[in-house]
Amino acid sequence: MRELTFSKAVYEAIREEMERDERVFVMGEDIAWPGNKWRGLRDEFGENRALNTPISESAMVGAGVGAALNGMRPIVDIMFADLLPICHDHLSNDAAKISYQYGGEVSCPMVITASIGATGRGIGPHHSQSIESYFLNVAGLKVVMPSTPYDAKGLMKAAIRDDNPVIFLEHKRLRGMKDTVPEEEYIVPLGKADVKKEGNDVTIVATAYMLRLSLDAAKILQKEGISCEVVDPRTLLPLDEDTIIDSVKKTSRLVIVQESPKAYGYGAEIAAIVAENALEFLDAPVKRVANPGTPVPATAILERAVIPSLNDIVKSVKEII
Repeated sequence: MRELTFSKAVYEAIREEMERDERVFVMGEDIAWPGNKWRGLRDEFGENRALNTPISESAMVGAGVGAALNGMRPIVDIMFADLLPICHDHLSNDAAKISYQYGGEVSCPMVITASIGATGRGIGPHHSQSIESYFLNVAGLKVVMPSTPYDAKGLMKAAIRDDNPVIFLEHKRLRGMKDTVPEEEYIVPLGKADVKKEGNDVTIVATAYMLRLSLDAAKILQKEGISCEVVDPRTLLPLDEDTIIDSVKKTSRLVIVQESPKAYGYGAEIAAIVAENALEFLDAPVKRVANPGTPVPATAILERAVIPSLNDIVKSVKEII
């Protein structure tokens, strides 16, 4: 089976959906730039379906909302998720609420793509954040965070076909990652988690790049006789609670890994869900591995002190075994 990078898998999903449905179009900064990740879309589908935009994220999302309400299926590329707060009003007060306000008779089918996370090289606090938690309390939005090229393609297709606004977050450190991706059509449903590795002693829940680190940690721990089950939510909103709860009932221990700040993040929500539904199955306190609650520093050395590491995950697992 062929291999694709994460970025190429996303590109292929978008191209195939643009070919399948003429209502789908992309818009973003530098779409026509020769080095842009979506440059080929403009060549194939023309400038009316691959639109260059000014550097105004709020205007881009606002235009996307308007297009969606008029029957189109826009994909708006914001580049860096750090800039999504500029668009929060359009996303939370317009896109997310419109279907509720009209009793389901009106929908806002759009996808917002953005890159998240630190690079490991130190590119500063304004281009390194993981801000998915900003949007997890907004009814009407869906939030996707894939960890593999296979999932990225299948989830992007599902996001484009969904009749709700979807925020699709791509971790910068995964873009060059290669994995097998089928050539035949497939969809990864939104709201369905995936057990990436089965185990018996502890459940690790993680997304995006933290999922990759968690799998590496599981390999190290396996050599020491600790069997880890690694669960990838893939979609944080809606969250597949059942898969996580079932895993915790099986292993009786839970470690949640997130790159975003620890306080009020999705790790806290997952811990609460497990406490409400599987408390009697836990043999140890739930552990969270996360940014301690500081902006991501501009230097690579200090960045490594803030972002959860492989050793942090291994240590946290050992503390509850």
